[in-house]
Amino acid sequence: MTPIERTNTKAKSADLIKANIEVLKSLFPEAVSEGKVDITVLKDLLGQTLLPDEERDEKYGLNWFGKRKARQIALTPSTGTLRPCKEDSVDWDTTKNLMIEGDNLEVLKLLQKSYAGQVKLIYIDPPYNTGKDFVYPDNFQDNIKNYLELTGQIEGKAKMEANTESSGRFHTDWLTMMLPRLKLARNLLSDDGAIICSIGDEEVANLTTLMSEVFGYENFSSHFCIIRSEGGGLAKQVIKGHDFLLVYAKNIALFKPLRRPRDIRGEVVDIEGDEYWIEEDWLRKEFGSYGTCEYHEIEQYHGLSKKNEIDAGLVTGIYKLIKKRNGAVIVGRLRKVEDDSSKFYSVQKHLNANATNDIIEIGLNVDFFSYPKPLSLITDLVLGATYFSKKDEDIILDFFAGSGTTGHAVMQKNLEDGGNRRFILVQLPEPLDPDNKDQKAAVEYCTALGKPKNIAELTKERLRRAGKKIKEGNPKFSGDLGFRVFKLDTSNILPWEPEWDKLDEILRKSTDHVKAGRSEADILYELLLKLGLDLAVPIEEKLIASKKVYSIGAGTLLVCLDKNIGRADADPLALGIVTWHKELAPVGETTCVFLDSGFADDVTKTNLSAILNQHGLGNVRSL
Repeated sequence: MTPIERTNTKAKSADLIKANIEVLKSLFPEAVSEGKVDITVLKDLLGQTLLPDEERDEKYGLNWFGKRKARQIALTPSTGTLRPCKEDSVDWDTTKNLMIEGDNLEVLKLLQKSYAGQVKLIYIDPPYNTGKDFVYPDNFQDNIKNYLELTGQIEGKAKMEANTESSGRFHTDWLTMMLPRLKLARNLLSDDGAIICSIGDEEVANLTTLMSEVFGYENFSSHFCIIRSEGGGLAKQVIKGHDFLLVYAKNIALFKPLRRPRDIRGEVVDIEGDEYWIEEDWLRKEFGSYGTCEYHEIEQYHGLSKKNEIDAGLVTGIYKLIKKRNGAVIVGRLRKVEDDSSKFYSVQKHLNANATNDIIEIGLNVDFFSYPKPLSLITDLVLGATYFSKKDEDIILDFFAGSGTTGHAVMQKNLEDGGNRRFILVQLPEPLDPDNKDQKAAVEYCTALGKPKNIAELTKERLRRAGKKIKEGNPKFSGDLGFRVFKLDTSNILPWEPEWDKLDEILRKSTDHVKAGRSEADILYELLLKLGLDLAVPIEEKLIASKKVYSIGAGTLLVCLDKNIGRADADPLALGIVTWHKELAPVGETTCVFLDSGFADDVTKTNLSAILNQHGLGNVRSL
C-alpha cells in the first residue's frame, strides 16, 4: 500500500515545470537527462533559431521589474486544497456549477489537474488599475498563508492596499499580478476555446501586449469596443463612454469566431421540435440573378439539374413552395435557426444602466457592487463562444467573479436556448470595510444575513437570487440553477515539520496524517483535485462491513476514510469493495484509498491490501 505524503506529487497541484520538461523530452530526448535540461545540447539542436545574447534586450515585447518572479510564481505548485461548503451551496447533489472562494492564483493552480484543456470560454473583468483597486503581493514562499492572513482567517501582517498612481510601480504591480494568472488560465482552455478580457483605457495597451505574449499574437481574434454610457459627463480631456474586450484563442486554427443568430427575414416554422426559417431570395444570391426566381422559371434560368434537385427537395422538405400576393410561386429554402449565424460586429452597446436593472430585478441593492457588467453583454459572449456546442456541457470560467454576472449569464442563456453549459466562478473573499461609505450597505446586508462581511458572500447571494428568479418565471425549466461552494484552505494532509525541542509531541501527532477538524468530505474533495477528477463528479456511498465507502466517477476511485479498521474488518471490507467494484465495472484502472492511521496495525493493512490485489485492485494508496 503506497502512502500519499505531503511531498508526494499526488498531494500537490500540477507541476508545470515537470510538464514542460516532459514536452521538451518528447521533442529533444538527447537534451534531457534524469529530469534535467542540458541547455548546451538544446542550443545545438535549435541552431540559428536562438536569439543571440546581444539581441535579447532589444527584442520586441513587454518587460518590467518583477516579470521573472511572476513567471516563477505561475510554475510553483500549490499545496492548498478546496474545502466543500454544502451549507452555502444550492442543489449540491445535482449541480455541476462551482463557486470557489479564494485567491484566484492558488485556485487556478489547484484546478490544473482536473480541468486542463476542458474550459471552452474564460471571461474575466480584472481590476482596471484605476488607482483605487486593491492589490496584494503574491507570496512566493507560501501564498496560502498570505491569503489566509489577508482574509482574516489567521492572524498575520499581510494586508490589502490600494495600487495608487503615486506608486513607482503602478503598472508593474498590475502586470505582475496578471501574468501568472493568464499563464495558468491558458492551460485550462480547450484547444478550440478562447479567453475574453474586459479592460479600460488604463491598461488596454499593456494587456494587449501581455496577452499576445502569453497566448501568441497569431491567436489574436478580435478587439471590441463596448459602449457603456451615453450622454454628457465631466472629463479632463474627453467624455469616455466605452471599454474594451480583448479576445484571444487557444489555437486560432481550431477556434470558431464568436457567433450570434442571423437576423431572420422570413417565416419561422417548427419541424419536429426544431425551428427553421424560410429564405426566399436564396436563388438570387446564390446564382447572381436579379429578382426572385419563380418555380416555373427554375429550369429556364438554372438548368434541369437544379430543377431536379429542387423537386427532390420539395418531397423531403428542404425546399418549400411559397405563393405570393401577386400570384407568383417561388421556391423557399429552409434554414435551421439554431445553425444559422453571423459574426459579431466590433462595436457593441451594453449600457451600465442595464447592469443596474439586472441587479434590481433580482431584489439586490445596486450599491453592493462596483461597476458590474450588464447581463446582456455576458450572455452574448457566452452564446458567441458556445454557439455550435451549447448542449455539450461547455465550461465557462470567470476567476474575477465580482458580482457574479457570468454565473447569472450562463443560467440565463441555458434557459433561453436549452443549453447545458456549466460555470466555474472564483472570487476572493475580500473583506468589506464598515468604515467605507461605499461599502456600508453591503456590510449591513451581510450582517442581516448573518454572513461574513466579504465580497464573495455578495457573489453567492447574486447567484442564489438569479437562479430563484429564473425558476419562478419558468417553473417547467429543468436546467441547472445551483452551484457547489468550495473554499481555499491549507491541505488536509499534515506536513512533516519537526521541532526538535518538541519531538515527543510531534511524533504523537504524526500518527494521524490528517489535520484535526477536517471532515471526510474535505479529504474526499482534496483527493479529487490531486487525482485530476471533476469537482462535480457523481459520488456514491455504500456501507460495507459497517464502514462507509465512497465510489467516485462510477468506480474510478474507491475511498474508505474510516478511522477504526480492525483485523476482523479486513476480509469483509476488502471483499465487499471487490464485489461493488465488479458491479460498477469502471472503464480503466481503479484507485483505492484508505486512511493510514485508520488501520489497527500493519497486519490489518497488509491483509486488506493483499485481498484487493488478488482481485485485480492493485493500485491501493493510503493517506
